[in-house]
Amino acid sequence: QLQASGGGSVQAGGSLKLSCAGSGSIFSIDVMAWSRQGPGKQREVVATISSGGTTYYPDSVKGRFTTSRDNAKKMLYLQMNSLKPEDTAVYYCGTWVGLKWNWGQGTQVTVSS
Repeated sequence: QLQASGGGSVQAGGSLKLSCAGSGSIFSIDVMAWSRQGPGKQREVVATISSGGTTYYPDSVKGRFTTSRDNAKKMLYLQMNSLKPEDTAVYYCGTWVGLKWNWGQGTQVTVSS
C-alpha cells in the first residue's frame, strides 16, 4: 500500500515536498516513481529512483524536482521547486511490480499564477 501526502496550494515559484509511505518487506529493492495526472491530461511519470538511488527525470521537471528515498523508513520523497501552474495535478507514488507500475493514493498539488 502506498499513500502520498504533502500536497497543497502554492503560488508559482514556490516549493512543496511530497512524501510517500511504503510498505512491504521488499521496499528496499523496488524501483519507485512519482507520476502526476493533470485535469484532462494523461498520466506522466515525473521521477523514478532505483533501489541504489539512480534517478531519472523528464525534461518537464528536470532541475526543479528531486526524488529521494529512505529504505530504512520505507519512505519516498519528492522535492518540487520553482513550481509552475502547469505542474498542477494529482501526484502519485508507485512501485514497479509485476512488469507494470502500481500507483497508490494521490495528493493534489495546485499552483496558481
